[in-house]
Amino acid sequence: MVKDLPLSEITLRRYEKPYDSSPRELVRKVCLSLGLLQPGDSRDIMVDILLVLQEARKKKEWISSFAVRDRVEDLRKQNSLEVKGIAESNIRRQLKRLRDSMLVDKQENQYRISEFAPLSELFESKIERFLIPQTIERIKEYLAKLN
Repeated sequence: MVKDLPLSEITLRRYEKPYDSSPRELVRKVCLSLGLLQPGDSRDIMVDILLVLQEARKKKEWISSFAVRDRVEDLRKQNSLEVKGIAESNIRRQLKRLRDSMLVDKQENQYRISEFAPLSELFESKIERFLIPQTIERIKEYLAKLN
């Protein structure tokens, strides 16, 4: 039996304009918009992981998954959130999802936002200019074959 495995996958969602949102709420909407978080999902550890990596980016700092876990735990406590989903295996799984989305790099078990670039630049160069056009082109190839 042959499985249909996508070469890449992208989910995009549009939300209201970001008016007076906190940094955590902005990152949450980015995660929702890029399909890294599902609407209504109570398990939002991805938001805190991206927040931690964003802070490390500003300092041009590579950090281990253990440091990510510890900082996420601190962040969740500071925001009076449940400390769930911080098992090392889950942190690594979420970091892998960020790597797969081309937003995070890994080198010798250390992580960073790709090239320490702003997320807006990464979205534009890696998703908007690269992934979306390739995906649309492939869909067009299937549609053409259908004709």
